[in-house]
Order: sequence, then C-alpha cells, then structure tokens
Amino acid sequence: MGVTGQSTKDTSAKVEAALRRFDDANRRDPRSVEFKGGTFPREYLHAQKLHEWVLKLAPGASVALRLASRSNAICRWEIPRESYPKTTAGYHAWRKKLQKFHTERAVEILKDEDFGDDEIARVTDLILMKHFPKDLDAQILEDADCLTFLETKFHDYIPQWDESKTIRILKGTLNKMTPAAKSLASQIPLNAAARELIRKAIA
Repeated sequence: MGVTGQSTKDTSAKVEAALRRFDDANRRDPRSVEFKGGTFPREYLHAQKLHEWVLKLAPGASVALRLASRSNAICRWEIPRESYPKTTAGYHAWRKKLQKFHTERAVEILKDEDFGDDEIARVTDLILMKHFPKDLDAQILEDADCLTFLETKFHDYIPQWDESKTIRILKGTLNKMTPAAKSLASQIPLNAAARELIRKAIA
C-alpha cells in the first residue's frame, strides 16, 4: 500500500471479490422472503435490489456507491429490532447501532480485499449517510433504499400497520426521494391498496 493509502491491486478484481463476500454474508440470513415466485434470504434480496436500483438511477455509479449498496444492511438480522424498546427512541437507537455494525462488517471485508484507506472511508461515509442529502451518491443510495422498500417490503407491512402510521411512513419516505426516484417508484407494480395509500400520502 502506498503513502496515499490506495491499494495497487486491480480495482475491478477487488470490487468483484468484495461484492461476492457481501453476498455470501447476506445469504446466511435465516429469514426468508417471497418475491416474484422465488424465495430468498431477506438481506440478500435487499442488497441485490438496492444495487439494481442504484444502477438504474446512476448507470455509471462510483465504486464506493456500488460497494455501499451491497453492504449498507449487511447481516442486519444479527441485531433484531426486538432487542430494542418498541418506542421512537428505541427505533433510533437500533438504527444507530445498525449503522455502526454494518460499517464494521463492511470495513473488515474491504480491508481483507486490499482496499485503501481513502476508498474505505468513502464507503463508510455512504453507509453512515454522513453527508446526506448534499452528497449526490448518498442521495442515490437513499433513493435506491426507498425504492427497494416499496418494491420488496411495502406490501407485507400494510396488514401490520394502521392507515395513519402507513401514510406517515410513506410521507417520510417520499419526502426523501428525488423526482427521478419518484418517477421510477410510479412504475413499480403495486396492488390497489398500496397505490391508494401512496395517493393519500402524496395528497
């Protein structure tokens, strides 16, 4: 490693190796989810769809953004929501702990794959959303996360939440999204109940 903290190892090889290791970690999720006729480990599906949305929003996405998109929720099941109080404060404490945990897991793999200090710091900043929304890559990552939620998880939450809570969460989600992401969201195939809730949230 040189004085700048950058590795001399081929970048494309490093990226592919890191992505494979992120995927291998997420495939160990004991929770499964049904999606479009298939069954997937929950966080593995999340990472794959998040990465797909990132590339739709930014076909020339930076290396750091691609890496962050596949590791921003790595091994999330290891710190379940139930381990924190069912309160707003408990939720925020859980999310803060998760960000630190995801960052540590991602950094371990990136170091093993010979990424430099500057490269690792950039991925870390994105996972932690340090400069959102001014950082364009952080905004793209947030857009992709919101789109992934709408595509893969929203239907499952509708029966669990009352309407007022659902609309409140949708408002928060939509308010964080750029016009480009909202346009893509309108193309996601949702059932009538989901579309009506989104209409109410927008209204």
